[in-house]
Amino acid sequence: MFTWVALSQQPVILNLLMTAPDAEPWRQGLIRDFEAENPGIRINLVEGPNATNLLEDLYTSSFILGESPYDLINMDVIWTSKFAAAGWLLPLGDRISKEELGAFSSQDVEGGRYQDKLYRIPVRSDVGMLYYREDLIKQAGLKPPETFDDLIRISQVLQKKKQVNWGYVWQGRQYEGLVAMFAEVLNGFGGFWVNPDTLEVGLDRPETLRAIEFLRSTVKEGVSPPGVTTYQEEDTRRLFQSGQVAFLRSWPYAWPLAQAENSPIRGKIAIKPMVHAPGKTGAACLGGWGLGIAKSSQHPEEAWKAIQYFTSREAQRRFIFSAGYVPSRRDLFTDPEIVAKYPHYPQLLEVVNNAVLRPPIAQYAQTSDILQRYLSAALSGRMNSERAMQAAAAETRRLLGAGGREQGAGGVRN
Repeated sequence: MFTWVALSQQPVILNLLMTAPDAEPWRQGLIRDFEAENPGIRINLVEGPNATNLLEDLYTSSFILGESPYDLINMDVIWTSKFAAAGWLLPLGDRISKEELGAFSSQDVEGGRYQDKLYRIPVRSDVGMLYYREDLIKQAGLKPPETFDDLIRISQVLQKKKQVNWGYVWQGRQYEGLVAMFAEVLNGFGGFWVNPDTLEVGLDRPETLRAIEFLRSTVKEGVSPPGVTTYQEEDTRRLFQSGQVAFLRSWPYAWPLAQAENSPIRGKIAIKPMVHAPGKTGAACLGGWGLGIAKSSQHPEEAWKAIQYFTSREAQRRFIFSAGYVPSRRDLFTDPEIVAKYPHYPQLLEVVNNAVLRPPIAQYAQTSDILQRYLSAALSGRMNSERAMQAAAAETRRLLGAGGREQGAGGVRN
């Protein structure tokens, strides 16, 4: 009898894997508060590598080998379709009402769906945006750019005045950040990559070539440095933060760093949605993280209780103040206390409202790899743009033609 009572009082342990830099703010904030309110549940936070592709590989190999130890699955928005197609996640749609989902950014919610079923609840949003030197633009008597041509023109004016060395920096290296950046430019020209409903591929359409031509022209006209095709986020942020650049395409994480006390551009910057072609709208590539439940978890009810807590208004509000993460709940962007600390949040909401998803398809990882290779070749001049995109489109169609017939198995990488 004593043994049974002792066992029944053992807390349920939920395993959760995330990158090491994210682990500490979670441990000190969300997890500590959740465990204080739920003494019967403990979160075992497993620290993974500080690279999202390696984290994805860890999750993938644990699922493929069977009996994955993880209960809660912390997912980048681009993993949802792959994990769901492979049958590794529990559907969550019957656990949450439409009204409750309505509190979140609609694109963040959409990023948690696969084939009309919900598998991931957004915890933290992330969107690409345009940072700009508000001080220099005002001094020059100019307005912030709306179109791609405006961006080039204003850059050249500020360069001519010797106020900046470079007009615009963006992520051009061959990696996932390249396609995130390109998804915005492509959308801004009215193009598309892959239609997730029909699996139609748009890479060899005229809009795609115009998008590539714009990026190539930034280098050709001396607006972007020649090395931009090797840059990742931190390369571009450091250059912008040093005061040498007028415009930067980046993510929200760059804002607090640019506004730090020792930053040369503190108090001199603003953000806006990405520029676009005339008659089109600017687009922000959606990133961000959300939580799902592993189908193999022995504790789905406790896991759902944790998700409800981590995505609740109060928990998110506290997390914004302690860790500075971008919320997934819309009303927090205009919360007076949050805006007092982060005055750019109302503008950030405008960017979030312009979010676009990378294709939520089971074969996303391979599709992205194809585009990365050919786009990098086109931007760096190793291949003619038209030939590169024809090859990328053909390879993508072959992949989706083979995998589209069996979305489940076809979606698993490696």
